[in-house]
Amino acid sequence: MSIASLRDVLGPAKSGGYGIVGFVVLGWEDALAYVAAAEALKSPIILQAGPGFRRHMPVEVSGPMFRHLAETASVPIVCHIDHATSLEECVAGIDHGFSSVMYDGSRLSVDENIARTATVVEYARRHGASVEGEIGFVGYDSGEESEMTIPGDAARLASEAELDALAVSVGNVHLQQKKKANINLQRLAEIEAAAACPLVIHGASGVPAKMRRHLATQTGVCKLNIGTEFRQCFGDTLRTVLATESSLFDRIAILDRTRQPLQAIAERAIENLRL
Repeated sequence: MSIASLRDVLGPAKSGGYGIVGFVVLGWEDALAYVAAAEALKSPIILQAGPGFRRHMPVEVSGPMFRHLAETASVPIVCHIDHATSLEECVAGIDHGFSSVMYDGSRLSVDENIARTATVVEYARRHGASVEGEIGFVGYDSGEESEMTIPGDAARLASEAELDALAVSVGNVHLQQKKKANINLQRLAEIEAAAACPLVIHGASGVPAKMRRHLATQTGVCKLNIGTEFRQCFGDTLRTVLATESSLFDRIAILDRTRQPLQAIAERAIENLRL
């Protein structure tokens, strides 16, 4: 299967009334588990390289890794740069094989966000890549506070920058370890009415499963980013393996034990976003 862009997978998701999981990748083992889940359910997915992962594994390495997984998978896989804050980061990602980038201008003024995002879109279009933007600000659990997305600003960014997807702030919060996010459905409906492109929810680990399903099947939200709950699964599994298999010392064998539990919860996450 050839590598996909956000346009390839979010258009059908929007018209079909279902959502696509944006899996936050931190290594080879979890990436394998997410692709295995996608193939088991015959569902497209988005593999995402966030800022922390890019510091750990530079795009010169992760880009070819993501592309290999996408090009050998039996389902469409989007290879996506998450939360890039400069044109240079986006260019590096695209040049090293990523098919999609998110330019995060959420800390900028609306006019500057639009201008910089449009520059990223211009470069991405020339190379066949898709672009996600963000308006409003999605905060962090026990960290920076969120700033709710204003529908008019969302309409401007989506239209003037010609985005493929738009991340919004409607009560979702990054890095929540418990499902306590309170989604403002009224504000989301106002944003959906104003902005025509598919919408994205970051911090979906903090959104209850029932609400995630509602967002994916009953609103314009087509992409939900999930990271924290999979990291929790990885950590819990790793601690159990080390505690119960004391003779195990081979790094590959230890890390391989995490793949089946990760695949299982990844499959549940994918299934939950479908009718």
